Amino acid sequence: MQPPTLPIPQPVPFRAALGAYGERVAVRLLTDAGLQVLDRNWRCRTGELDIVARDGSALVFCEVKTRTGSGFGHPVEAVTAVKRRRLRLLARAWLDAHDHHAPDLRFDVVGVLVPAVGPARVTHLQNAF
Repeated sequence: MQPPTLPIPQPVPFRAALGAYGERVAVRLLTDAGLQVLDRNWRCRTGELDIVARDGSALVFCEVKTRTGSGFGHPVEAVTAVKRRRLRLLARAWLDAHDHHAPDLRFDVVGVLVPAVGPARVTHLQNAF
């Protein structure tokens, strides 16, 4: 007699939950700094913009990177040249799809480092590229 076969548990979507947490932290940071969030997780064929906000006369396209450690570098270091090019294309697509005009465009990066113990450490780079 064989033991009953148990279903293999599905992995918890930890990365998605971590990313969503980091985006909530970033939105709180930006709104506390006086920015007005216009869009979150906007998607098109080219990819996704994490946060689009207005800061006075500037439209801000914000990339959020969240990590649990710095073994692969600080989270903001994950925004490579390829990612920066894609974000510029996504910003153009967002502008084409929305009726928002601003004399200034800005690309920010928010890095959220979530240690095993203690509060998250947040880095906000304005005009990152």
